[in-house]
Amino acid sequence: QVKLVESGGALVQPGGSLRLSCAASGFTFSNYVMNWYRQAPGKERELVATITTAGGSTNYADSVKGRFTISRDNAKNTVSLQMNSLKPDDTAVYYCNGHTRVVTWDYDYWGQGTQVTVSS
Repeated sequence: QVKLVESGGALVQPGGSLRLSCAASGFTFSNYVMNWYRQAPGKERELVATITTAGGSTNYADSVKGRFTISRDNAKNTVSLQMNSLKPDDTAVYYCNGHTRVVTWDYDYWGQGTQVTVSS
C-alpha cells in the first residue's frame, strides 16, 4: 500500500521557520522525483520545490527561492522541506508528491497534506 505522510505543519509567526517532513512507503522511493506542492484557500495548487531521484538537483518556485530548501534521504524514504523567513503568503496546505514516468505512463502519489499558517 502506497503511503505518503506529511508532518510538521503549524502556526508560525512571520519571519519564523518550519521543517516539513514526508515519510514514504509502499513504492521504490529512490526511483521517484519528489515534490512539495502547496494550495492556499481559493488558489490553485502550485509546485514549490522539486528534488531529483538521487538528490543531485533541486528546483524552486521563484516565490520561495532562497528561503526554502528541499532534501531527501533515500535510506530512510523521507523528503523534507526546510522553510525559513516565512511570510503570510506562505500560508497553505503543503502536499508531498512522488512522481515517476515509465515509458509514456506517469505515476503520481500524494500525501494528505499538512497545514502551514503564517500569522502574527
